[in-house]
Amino acid sequence: MVITRKVEFSASHICRNPQLSDEENRELFGLAANPHGHGHNYVVEVSLQGDPHPLTGMVLDLKELKEILNREIVAPYDHRFLNYEVPPFDKVVPTTENIARDIWQRLEPHLTSADRHLYSVRVYETPDLYVDYYGEQPCTT
Repeated sequence: MVITRKVEFSASHICRNPQLSDEENRELFGLAANPHGHGHNYVVEVSLQGDPHPLTGMVLDLKELKEILNREIVAPYDHRFLNYEVPPFDKVVPTTENIARDIWQRLEPHLTSADRHLYSVRVYETPDLYVDYYGEQPCTT
């Protein structure tokens, strides 16, 4: 069984690689390379897979899941300039893909147990753009 909980946060970022010139960054990232940054209202969906507990009927109490998501995602990310305030984005370009990976790494130790595991993290940067992350799996392309 898979359960999913959603949280939201607002944050700004710059998509630019410090190893590249301004021109190369503009060519690669377009307007997102603007040195003043830009913001998004991100939506994150976190899914857990597991068997419901025989006594509670739950994979994980959704109140507990909400508390973990607020502590591990919303508190460090909300109303922050990711490049300057949220490691690892002082060293890693805060693309939606990298944000999804970072959220996974923040959550996985808190959500995996003998009878459940983190299944996926979906991060919406805009209503029509999202990334699904399923942990470290080899790319076959």
